[in-house]
Amino acid sequence: MDTERAFYIGRFQPYHMGHHTVIGALSSEVDELIIGVGSAQRSHTVDDPFTAGERVMMISKALSEFSIPFYVIPIEDVEYNSLWTAHVRARVPTFSVVYSNNPLVGRLFEEAGIEVRALPMFRRDVYSGTEIRKRMLEGDSWEELVPACVAKLIHEIDGVGRIRRLAQTDTSMP
Repeated sequence: MDTERAFYIGRFQPYHMGHHTVIGALSSEVDELIIGVGSAQRSHTVDDPFTAGERVMMISKALSEFSIPFYVIPIEDVEYNSLWTAHVRARVPTFSVVYSNNPLVGRLFEEAGIEVRALPMFRRDVYSGTEIRKRMLEGDSWEELVPACVAKLIHEIDGVGRIRRLAQTDTSMP
């Protein structure tokens, strides 16, 4: 029997329990999982505060609890949609299925002849990077929205301090 290897892409800014729950479900559907860390070139902004390397660490640490083999690979943006799937396929191991609810991602991979499956959504209103970054910025509780190892890493790199600093303007600096 052939190994079914799937591809799942996200920005993971940061990796959270929604991602974790989805990957847990995928781990029972496929044999191996490639996780693309999208917009890998972006970091140090309020919307994209973490580097690709930090996101790879978050995901790798969190996925150590699953028994599925996985690969975490940074993927830079290509501002030419018709070339994006070739860009992805040149950077990651071969795969037979893509998991995504993003209409553009789904369409591009379908046009490239790759099966696309929908992802289960898990409490999207709470488990979203936007919500978590907002809570960090406002000083609200956020740690329960990410795996404990991810919260620990964010504290180690002073991720909350980074987001708060990045949100300042030149007139709000001390």
